[in-house]
Amino acid sequence: MIKTPAIVPYIWRNCTWHLDRTQPTLFLSFDDGPIPEVTPWVLDLLAAHEVKATFFCVGKNIALYPELFLRILAEGHHVGNHTYHHVNGWKHATGNYINDVSATQALYPFKLFRPPYGKLRPAQLRQLLKLNYQVVMWDVLSYDWEKERLPENIFQDISKYAENGSILVFHDSLKAEKNLREVLPKVLLWMKTQGYEGKVIPY
Repeated sequence: MIKTPAIVPYIWRNCTWHLDRTQPTLFLSFDDGPIPEVTPWVLDLLAAHEVKATFFCVGKNIALYPELFLRILAEGHHVGNHTYHHVNGWKHATGNYINDVSATQALYPFKLFRPPYGKLRPAQLRQLLKLNYQVVMWDVLSYDWEKERLPENIFQDISKYAENGSILVFHDSLKAEKNLREVLPKVLLWMKTQGYEGKVIPY
């Protein structure tokens, strides 16, 4: 599903699915980085278009590439916790899941959290809220990691479903790189022609 069905944010209403619908603003987000093969290119492109975004970072990648993580912050983007080992919440007990989240939290005082795969148990959500995270989901998912998807179809879906306040998900990962390199420049140009401003998800 490219566009998140309305019933899902209603059920999981303690999560953030979109932001202010009254302003022409889109909130681009990038999951799974930072990695040297993709993240610097994303940052260069965002800077060229004067767009800010939010990066949900995997802890082990922060540990491997701290200079990239610091560059994200230095260039005015926001960051979020995406677990240390890119953990699927449906496959892990709550205690183990929160321990993995905490390992990333030890690297930086994150305020935002996004569950890998969007998969989270109710008990895990309750624990995250107790830890004062803002749990951020999305309302437009690019599916840029799916190799069988054509870049032009990804772009068409984004331009069709994005609206004021939409949170869009991309991935600065090797799996998504081929599609991302074709789609992201088109999305940024489209945003400009449509009058959208790209902002960070606020803390």
